[in-house]
Amino acid sequence: MSPTVSVVIPAYNHERFIRDAVNSVLNQTFSDLELIVVDDGSTDRTGEIVQSCDDPRLQYHWQKNQDAFNTINNGMRMASGDFIAILNSDDIWELNRLERLLAVQKKTGAEVLISDVTPIDDENRPLDDPDFGWNHWHQRNRQVFFDSGDLYLTFQRGNVMVTTSNLFMTRKAYETVGEFSPLRYLHDYDYIFRLLNAFPGAVHYLHDEKLVQYRIHGGNTLGEGAITAREQDLQVITASVMAKVPEQVRPYVAAGIERLRELERELADVRSQLAAQQAVEPAPQPGLGARIARRLKRMTS
Repeated sequence: MSPTVSVVIPAYNHERFIRDAVNSVLNQTFSDLELIVVDDGSTDRTGEIVQSCDDPRLQYHWQKNQDAFNTINNGMRMASGDFIAILNSDDIWELNRLERLLAVQKKTGAEVLISDVTPIDDENRPLDDPDFGWNHWHQRNRQVFFDSGDLYLTFQRGNVMVTTSNLFMTRKAYETVGEFSPLRYLHDYDYIFRLLNAFPGAVHYLHDEKLVQYRIHGGNTLGEGAITAREQDLQVITASVMAKVPEQVRPYVAAGIERLRELERELADVRSQLAAQQAVEPAPQPGLGARIARRLKRMTS
């Protein structure tokens, strides 16, 4: 007999966090589930730790390293439940998450549910300082939802789902939308837009319930990944805009978007050139009055 919920954990080199992630699923107050852990070629003790968990609901599968979106897709193909949920191997669920989401789904008929999240650090401590930069970003995105009540518009301004660990959907939603796109950083953002387009009005946001602990790792640095992520962000947002306009006007919208992007690049170039020019220009010489005053001072001293 198939379980009610299939949970997929894509895992890669998270020996420090994987046990907490697995336990947060197996200890859920709703227990009719299967947990599918897909190990994406970990080279640490991730696999050993998962396989040490003695629970018949747990499946462990190892694969050669393929990237997160492929790992999730492989796990979802194995899922047999009426609902599918994802948890990243360094995040944690609140123990009543599935029970709460299933209750809301039964009441509303939602095809997709997300909740709010709690950011945590490497030691599982909540990052609740209101001045913490991530909290500013997340609250700004949530405020768009509070002001507009429009979830699609909210996602165009920012990803309030935050993480694939926050995604809970019916099997119908998965079979309708299909698999994650091959985007290394923005596969979750792309996927939620596809769900919103496929099921308008049936994607629900539990904005007042924090049912996921989302881990923010310390020591992150700005690198090439930051550029790729923003390029993918442009791609996802452009697709979300195009999906909302009539087909006959899409060429005009596409042209306008591309021109705005060109203008941003041109503005950045001009600002850079002006800054470089100002850096090499000689400092302005003091006026005649200042030079005379200095001479008089020397003569009288």
